Amino acid sequence: MTVMETDSWPMQAKCRGMQDDLFPDGAEQKRARTICAGCPVKAMCLAEALDNRIEWGVWGGMTERERRRLLRKHTEITSWRRLLLQPQPQLAE
Repeated sequence: MTVMETDSWPMQAKCRGMQDDLFPDGAEQKRARTICAGCPVKAMCLAEALDNRIEWGVWGGMTERERRRLLRKHTEITSWRRLLLQPQPQLAE
């Protein structure tokens, strides 16, 4: 992914223009997470929230509670962007 692509990821998100719907309370967060299913920039969105410690809303399919738990569990990770966006090795058939 080029720098241009990583900077413009919000324009490719399925939730573009729906920001208010992504900051619900309680049980409504599960509904908001469904918007993330199949989103082409889901990993970039999640990396943005984790790297910047964004506390509110659904980002990359995760609620703030889920992100806090992940951050507490993996304090050794310094760049979620690098981890989540690195090319995955292809499995041999």
